[in-house]
Amino acid sequence: MIEFVRNVRLWFAPEQVREEGSTPDYRFSLANERTFLAWLRTALALIGGGFAVDQFLPDLRWAWRVGLALALLGAGVLCSLRAVNHWVRCERAMRRGEDLPASRFPALLSLVVAVVAVAMVVVVLVGWEG
Repeated sequence: MIEFVRNVRLWFAPEQVREEGSTPDYRFSLANERTFLAWLRTALALIGGGFAVDQFLPDLRWAWRVGLALALLGAGVLCSLRAVNHWVRCERAMRRGEDLPASRFPALLSLVVAVVAVAMVVVVLVGWEG
């Protein structure tokens, strides 16, 4: 938990990351940044999907609509926060010459998206009016 709090502080002071270890090959830092941006695009897509479910499926029962929308919005929020945290962790590991950190987040995100997709399949098969 203390490591996470330290990482949160580094989110807003990335110049402090540069004080650790030695500078890695710039290609690795740029790849880390591209990965960060890919996670942000995923987060934006999830947030957009959450709003789309809420706005464009008015005939869907309220509980279904809100549940699916909140699941997508929550996944988008978590994805965006995880993106910056993972960027900091990877950048620090590269500078220290350590192995890159492992993450269970991709599996968790995949499960959330799969559950929402299965729920949407059920809604389509059963019908919106329930």
